[in-house]
Amino acid sequence: MPKIFPLKSKGFNPFGELIGLNFTNLESGYTQCVLNVNEKLLNPHKVLHGGVIYSMADTGMGGALYSLLDESELCATIEIKIVYFKAVKSGNLTCETRVIHKSKKIAVMESEIINNKQLVAKAYGTYSIFKIKS
Repeated sequence: MPKIFPLKSKGFNPFGELIGLNFTNLESGYTQCVLNVNEKLLNPHKVLHGGVIYSMADTGMGGALYSLLDESELCATIEIKIVYFKAVKSGNLTCETRVIHKSKKIAVMESEIINNKQLVAKAYGTYSIFKIKS
């Protein structure tokens, strides 16, 4: 039986909620989340901290994979590669994530982060899938 993803849980975890991450769509193997850029999320150069974008991708990936896991399974990030294309100073970010491969023990996801209809970052992540020990 698949896990139930709590779409109304905002950021899906306390850290996601801390940075203002909200999930707006969830389908099997897919998530969309949004974040409003504010001054508390900027780096010393007055642009969005890259860690915020990374966190959107990581959380979106976890949510997309979570939607495909059985009740007895969990997942954890093994690695994420992210490429930043454009600095973000304001506005809303949208992160769309898709599971592009899933086996019994490994999954690979792809995230695109958009700001004002422009691609600002792209990430690929590999996650471990494991059984919950009873």
